[in-house]
Amino acid sequence: MRRPGGWWRLKSTPEKVETYTRWSFHLFGVIEIFALGVSAYGRTGVGLATVLCLLVIAHAAVCMLVTSRALDWTRGRRPQPLRQMWALVVVSAVVSVTAVVIAERGPAGEVETAAGSVYGGVLCFAAGVTALGVQGRRRIVGVVGAFAVGAGLLTFPLEMPVLASVVLAGLVMVTGGFLAITSIFSLWLLNAVYALDDAKETRARLAVAEERLRFGRDLHDVMGRNLAVIALKSELAVQLSRRGRPEAVEQMIEVQRIAQESQREVRDVVRGYREAALEVELAGARGVLSAAGIAAKVTGDTSGLPSEVQSALGWVVREATTNVLRHGDAKKVVVRVRMSEGRAVLTVENDGVAEATGEGPPAGSGGSGLAGLRERLSAVDGTLEAGPVGKGVFRLTAEVPLPAAAAGEPLEVAS
Repeated sequence: MRRPGGWWRLKSTPEKVETYTRWSFHLFGVIEIFALGVSAYGRTGVGLATVLCLLVIAHAAVCMLVTSRALDWTRGRRPQPLRQMWALVVVSAVVSVTAVVIAERGPAGEVETAAGSVYGGVLCFAAGVTALGVQGRRRIVGVVGAFAVGAGLLTFPLEMPVLASVVLAGLVMVTGGFLAITSIFSLWLLNAVYALDDAKETRARLAVAEERLRFGRDLHDVMGRNLAVIALKSELAVQLSRRGRPEAVEQMIEVQRIAQESQREVRDVVRGYREAALEVELAGARGVLSAAGIAAKVTGDTSGLPSEVQSALGWVVREATTNVLRHGDAKKVVVRVRMSEGRAVLTVENDGVAEATGEGPPAGSGGSGLAGLRERLSAVDGTLEAGPVGKGVFRLTAEVPLPAAAAGEPLEVAS
């Protein structure tokens, strides 16, 4: 069963910002309804107030639709909402003309004030919303300016003074421009958050790629030199053999020796990559997490641990770091190494794994990565536990028994 608010915790940071932005835009529609529609009931009769309120509600609903489609268009999920934007223009014109008619033919006094507020208000909100569906400063200024000019032209049937029409057009220009700038800035902020999140993933991939390049360089340094010597000596042995020289045998013996040495060096390189020391893995994890914008804290001294224990725990650190980068939205990762009753205990905690919300698999299940770690730890009689330990916290604990000699040595813990 999903916990209350679990849907929010399951979202990534950019998705949370997008949800907040989307509902902030929808709040504009709610504000329009209350500021222009509901407030009409205190200014005129119930009948005319109901008509004005229904017009504002219809206009606000179209504004919300255009806002949602424009936001999807900005994120590249939908085409530009041209039809919806023109529909908003038409609805705005209809509501404005209706408000003008009510103000002209309705009772004088308060009804003119209510209808006038609806008339100017819907054009301001429409200008701000329509600006979301265009790009470029000139187009945005053109959209807001068109609504302002339209607001001034529609006042002529009311026989308003020219100065009053200019003031009304300026009011629409300023208010609509403010709403447009606010909305566009919110979209810019949303796009910046998505760009930063993409950059975070890119940095993580680059860190992994850098490690692969390091392995490739090490392998090339070993094999490139030896293969070149093998090729030269083999060619020399062929030439000597064709001449019937006994030195060809010695050259082939040397080729065999270099080939065997190359095999040994390659095994050493691969072993160093696959069975890296725990200290190396901890340093690498700290660097990769920092590059991904995640605060990493590592405590513990690994100098007294046997090589087989370091190799097993090193794999745990590597897999845990990979899971944090791929599957979580962590802000902080804490890694602890300590001694407990003759066992080396490695704990990795992070605050951004989806399983911590209760939506993921139960503790200790996990995927093939955790299953592979359990197999590696079982080879040294170790154990692995993984699961949520609190709100938004996921913990992975690996324990490996120490040989009697190593178990008696103290393990200094650094802050």
